[in-house]
Amino acid sequence: MGLLLSLFFGFVPVFFFSWFIYWLDRYEKEPLRLLGLVFFWGAVIAAAGAWLINTVLGVGVYLFTGSETAANITTGSLIAPVVEESLKGLAVLIIFLRYRHEFDSILDGIIYAAITGLGFAAIENTFYIYNFGYLENGLEGLFTLAFVRVVMVGWQHAFYTAFIGIGLGVARLHRNILVKILAPVAGWSMAIFAHSFHNTMADLLPAPFNLIGTLIDWSGWILMLLVILWTLYQERLNLIRYLNDEVKADTISPAQYRTACSAWAVSMARLSRLFSGRYHNTSMFYQLCGELAHKRNQVARLGDEGGNNATIQRIRQELARLSPHV
Repeated sequence: MGLLLSLFFGFVPVFFFSWFIYWLDRYEKEPLRLLGLVFFWGAVIAAAGAWLINTVLGVGVYLFTGSETAANITTGSLIAPVVEESLKGLAVLIIFLRYRHEFDSILDGIIYAAITGLGFAAIENTFYIYNFGYLENGLEGLFTLAFVRVVMVGWQHAFYTAFIGIGLGVARLHRNILVKILAPVAGWSMAIFAHSFHNTMADLLPAPFNLIGTLIDWSGWILMLLVILWTLYQERLNLIRYLNDEVKADTISPAQYRTACSAWAVSMARLSRLFSGRYHNTSMFYQLCGELAHKRNQVARLGDEGGNNATIQRIRQELARLSPHV
């Protein structure tokens, strides 16, 4: 029973959080297969690798200092942040390099990074809830630690790794070689700093003051949400700007243009076609509108990098084919 409940509280809330992140990607959603891959990476490869490396290095610190307290603080504040953010960030970097055509913006970076972090959180939460909750204090300990891991610090790993996604997203949209190098390094450094700051606060603050750490965590999460809303606003501006030309070229109709430029209208259009047999065409059509805006923005910023112009022509042809059915 304890293990099943631990798995439930470890994974089910994280699945809900992942769905929320997916829902936030309003105009041009990332492929579910890639999101599933980065979630798997976070849950299996990053989590297992971090456990092994953290344990080995933590034991090394203990053998060197002879102090369990020093080993715990060093592992939590210095070792774990570097190891875990590097392993999680590697998944986002692989998407950035291998599936560059799907990595179009800062928001895309945040999405991939957050889903990777949530995969890591699912395993870590299950481990903590079962071992330090149920095994030490029974069901009462399980529910208490589930509340802490899900409600109080539920977004922590998604938040940390999101900085890596932001850094790679900035690099994706710039020609300047210094920006391409420094932005990912800055994102990785910020992820480590945020992670280390949280762990240090948790280790050093006595129990009555843990609420301070929670307030700081939630403040950071709210700021990250504001960043996401800003990136969504920028994507909408790109849709308004670039799809207007497609109306003039008769690729899409004025009504389709107005719908494509509104996340709410796109959702309603998809929902209204759910049982009419036109859901797939409608969903694909507005997905392609978002992709077209991204590619045209990349041409404006980067030129015909990666064959953007050929991709644009292919998308236009597909939009023209789907338009009468939407």
